[in-house]
Amino acid sequence: MKSINFKAGLLIFVSIVFAMVSFYGYQIMFTPNLQVNKESTTLYIYKNMDYKAVLDSLKMKKVIHDELSFQFLAKLMGYQDKVIAGRYVIPGNSPNFKILKMLVKGRQTPVKLAINNVRLKEDLANKISNKLALSSQEILEVLDSDSICKAFGYNNETILSIFIPNTYEVYWDISTIDLLKKMKLEYNLFWSAERVDKAKNINLTLTQVIIVASIVEAETLKDDEKPRIAGVYLNRFWKGQKLQADPTVKFALGDFEIKRILHGHLETDSPYNTYKYKGLPPGPINLPTIASIDAVLNYEKHNYFFFCADFDKPGYHAFATTYEEHLKYAKSYRDELDERNIR
Repeated sequence: MKSINFKAGLLIFVSIVFAMVSFYGYQIMFTPNLQVNKESTTLYIYKNMDYKAVLDSLKMKKVIHDELSFQFLAKLMGYQDKVIAGRYVIPGNSPNFKILKMLVKGRQTPVKLAINNVRLKEDLANKISNKLALSSQEILEVLDSDSICKAFGYNNETILSIFIPNTYEVYWDISTIDLLKKMKLEYNLFWSAERVDKAKNINLTLTQVIIVASIVEAETLKDDEKPRIAGVYLNRFWKGQKLQADPTVKFALGDFEIKRILHGHLETDSPYNTYKYKGLPPGPINLPTIASIDAVLNYEKHNYFFFCADFDKPGYHAFATTYEEHLKYAKSYRDELDERNIR
């Protein structure tokens, strides 16, 4: 009888211990312990960080409510010896297990990288470095590398063509080379068979399309006018005339604040100065929007060879088929500039 009572007591004791351990284990794993009663936060883990550095970062951000339970489960799951760099978003009221599983497996939250409004490589490098774990210097070194650019089918003048303005999801700790691979993939997806055929039909390479589009982009913000301006530059290009595009002069000078292009500016000796040299400049003068690229592919067929800003229609231009007609429009424009004392 005593033996039966002992066994029963032991069973009850073991059951109680098991229940307590199970309950505590459940608490450790599944009870909210990170960002308790707070909004989400972002944890950045750099490549040289170890577990202690990660823990210090979490403590500094006041993310962990119960540090002991987090550390216990981190050791149990092997995270202390397996820190993976990256950007991780920790939602509010997250349990230990969910976050540690994410960290152990390196399940990063992608960054939304918006590539737009870019004139120079430096602009692009700064925009990327502000979002990713890359420095402007290392980005520029890659974009200026002849061998790397050649490996992607470009040179260091045309490499910007690989970046189609859009918003992309990439991992925060992506390398510059892998970012270029990602951009090349997106570039190939953008250039559908239909777009490629349109480029062939106007006897331009894809890079040449982007170069023309970059000039169109710099000329107007009005998407409905872009096909007409594209038509002007294509008319000049096909006829073997100099493009005489003011934005290329600004690019050659490196001064984008110039309000009036003067005769002295036109003498700038640069392959980007299309007043001095025939043909297209050696590379794009900005990253043209998709609207500008499509404006070139779907250019307006007309006989215009000239245009200048139209004060009567702010943001738009007056187009001319002859130089004489253009001079009339240009004089009217200059008179308006003089009257408003714009230099």
